[in-house]
Amino acid sequence: MTQIPPKLAVPLEPLLPRLELDGDGLAAIAGADSAALAVERLVAAGRLPDAMKVCAHALPRREAVWWGCMCARAVPDAALPAADAAALEAAEAWVRRPDEASRRAAAAAADKTGFSTPEAWVAKAAFWSGGSMAGEGQPIVPPPEHLTGTAVAGAVMLASVRHTPVRQKERLEKFLASARDIAGGGAGRLQPEDPPPPPPAPQAAAPPLTAPRPAPVPRPG
Repeated sequence: MTQIPPKLAVPLEPLLPRLELDGDGLAAIAGADSAALAVERLVAAGRLPDAMKVCAHALPRREAVWWGCMCARAVPDAALPAADAAALEAAEAWVRRPDEASRRAAAAAADKTGFSTPEAWVAKAAFWSGGSMAGEGQPIVPPPEHLTGTAVAGAVMLASVRHTPVRQKERLEKFLASARDIAGGGAGRLQPEDPPPPPPAPQAAAPPLTAPRPAPVPRPG
């Protein structure tokens, strides 16, 4: 019997409104009472993106953010903007020390990005993990409970299609193994892929071709 990772052994029913599964997805998990069982059934049905969303919402928020960071690091981008690299570092810093200062630092780092990378979204996920979404000193506005999971799911999905979307299935299989490891108390680290080489620098334009000047016609003597 497969051992159930403890941090995925959570009731499935409260998560269902967050997953936005279609009819086939709901049919695949019919009768499942835990997130762990839903993940296994979705994987068996070949619905890896749906299984990924279950993990993103079922894991505790700190573990979910760490999982998103591991997935981002598994598919590195040689051309990653410095702001996005800093957002990843801020998200990991929050995981290691999940206090208010680190949460606010993750938000500040995320807001300097264009929100087009997994690194940006894991930092936003850390910010949405608790506390208030309002500025410091403002009335408290707690983030809705689903936001961290939604941001992590977006980050993992972006990582799964980075550079080479045809590798999504292979990557999601590895990402799900990482989620199970984290849910069982592991670090969920993944071997990073070799990033594709950066695009070649544009070559200087060749000078325009000019027609040779005709030789002068000699005058009759």
